[in-house]
Amino acid sequence: MYYTQQDVLRFVAEQDVKFIRLSFCDLFGTQKNIAIMSHQLERAFSQGVSFDGSAVRGFMNVSQSDLLLFPLAETLSLLPWRPQEGKVIQLFCAICYPDGRPFEGDCRALLRQSVENASREGYLCNIGAECEFYLFETDEKANPTCFPLDQAGYLDVDPLDRGVNIRREICLTLEEMGFAPEASHHEQGPGQNEIVFAYSDALTAADRLIIFKSVVRNVAARSGLFASFLPKPLQGVSGSGLHINLSLFSEDGNIFEEAIDSEQSDARHFLAGIMRRVGEISLFLNPIPNSYERLGVFEAPKYITWSRQNRSQLVRIPAAKGEYSRMELRSPDPSCNPYLAFTLLLEAGMEGIRERLPLEAPVDLNLYESTGDNLRQLPADLGEAIGLCQQSEFVRRVLPDPVMDKYLEYKNTEWWQFLQAGDSREWQKKIYFPVI
Repeated sequence: MYYTQQDVLRFVAEQDVKFIRLSFCDLFGTQKNIAIMSHQLERAFSQGVSFDGSAVRGFMNVSQSDLLLFPLAETLSLLPWRPQEGKVIQLFCAICYPDGRPFEGDCRALLRQSVENASREGYLCNIGAECEFYLFETDEKANPTCFPLDQAGYLDVDPLDRGVNIRREICLTLEEMGFAPEASHHEQGPGQNEIVFAYSDALTAADRLIIFKSVVRNVAARSGLFASFLPKPLQGVSGSGLHINLSLFSEDGNIFEEAIDSEQSDARHFLAGIMRRVGEISLFLNPIPNSYERLGVFEAPKYITWSRQNRSQLVRIPAAKGEYSRMELRSPDPSCNPYLAFTLLLEAGMEGIRERLPLEAPVDLNLYESTGDNLRQLPADLGEAIGLCQQSEFVRRVLPDPVMDKYLEYKNTEWWQFLQAGDSREWQKKIYFPVI
């Protein structure tokens, strides 16, 4: 449903909404918000709400720190885990300078621009994100422990699967918020879960992923548990991926429907564009040192290859028909900023279409068991990913210089700290486990 400003103001009045959370993400995909009272909403729509941009990672310097949030009416969602008396709603925001100029670090605006660029060329990109996560027990002070909720495995049932009621509550909460959960199940790792919700346009998909992670964390916390989206929270078992399913629609319908076999199909060119640039953008798909502990093991890809229905590849073409025909990218993980990740993927795919880029032959091998001689590989670690990104004219062309420079500055520091850590596992546990 598309909401206007008047729709939102009417909803707030009729539903006894008392608090409005104005939400946005920092450069690294961490959700932030300012809560205002309902009587301030009309002013927020017209004049914005100021905040200190220098206090947000990757945004501004102290000498030029003021930024404004302008709520976007179409992103209205009710937060059902908050009290029903004095309800709380959430609105994503556009970020601007005090003079009204768009802020370059507004990652949502970058994705919106890429979506509009594709639309002008006659394409609509839909994305369905499959996000895995772990549930851990907490101690007597509600701090997370490293003990997973259960020892169940793939598609196990209760009582071995102790996450079934948590997943049920998550699905019901998402449904209240207007999502359409499609499936939920226990994944391969102990305490590991997955919930799949319906695809949507790229911008909505990124918003929903941010909301999804918030819902999972809140529902888990209410049950005395801790939800972790860390790519590799436990050694020796499956990591958590963010499988990104992309379909592309033109006036003729879904271009992935039975078109991947045609040498001149836009579906092949779109996939070829992503395959060409995926190494350069891995820093944004797999943004932390822990990301690279997942790749290459337990059904996470290592090589830049594609195939049909083959889960050992970077990209697989699932056995699906009609509107569900798509490509599935299996390397990204939940620690990424979805707005930047989706922006770069969409731009890479559209570049492939514009250049009529040929697609290399599929690799019909089990790459978990076969050696990938002469096959291109994803970056082996964060340092290699940083190097590929720094050399990429493509990323420089897509992302504004301030975004690129800040992101690389932080990631170079992060990599240096990781290398200096005496015990890298303990360092990662301290830095990432409580917040990702």
